[in-house]
Amino acid sequence: MSNMETIAHYFPDLTSLQREQFAMLGDLYAEWNLKINVISRKDIDHLYTRHVLHSLAIAKVISFNPNAKVLDVGTGGGFPGIPLAILFPETDFLLIDAIGKKISVVKAVSEALNLQNLRVAHTRAEAVKDRFDFIVSRAVTNMPDFVNWVKGKTYKENKHTLKNGILYLKGGDLAAELKPFPKAKCYPISGFFGEAFFETKSVVHLPM
Repeated sequence: MSNMETIAHYFPDLTSLQREQFAMLGDLYAEWNLKINVISRKDIDHLYTRHVLHSLAIAKVISFNPNAKVLDVGTGGGFPGIPLAILFPETDFLLIDAIGKKISVVKAVSEALNLQNLRVAHTRAEAVKDRFDFIVSRAVTNMPDFVNWVKGKTYKENKHTLKNGILYLKGGDLAAELKPFPKAKCYPISGFFGEAFFETKSVVHLPM
């Protein structure tokens, strides 16, 4: 399957606008990566599997409600936030990163896609004062440290099938890391997508 076909295969209900936005990602990231290295050289050829589809694994665990608020911590080049913002156009996303040049790429990509539901900020999680339904991230640190960063940043009232909290994309054996968090649940991504890349990767949901 080609890059765009892979996304459409797993998400067959995309609108024509969403298909167009996902299709634009390849050229946008290839162009920006020549200026600012936000994706490793070996990964840019696998953008749709290792970054876009990986991000969308969260959407196989939960469907965000309209007007829900989602914080993406340590978004890097915009993952998982940008693919999720395309998929859930009525959900509000705030993408943050402590590295300014990465945030400038995220801002440029989101503007090129005309994503009205996405904001970006050059800041650390500890400095964010808002509250959110969910906090998403892709393995920026170990879970205990991450929990400390985002403690107190979720709404108490739950409006989704899953309780408000963290949705974390993480690989490898997570037993030791998640031992302090008995309420955490792992969803193996290999149950959603058939590509070999996902064999050891999970979406971790931790209610807050």
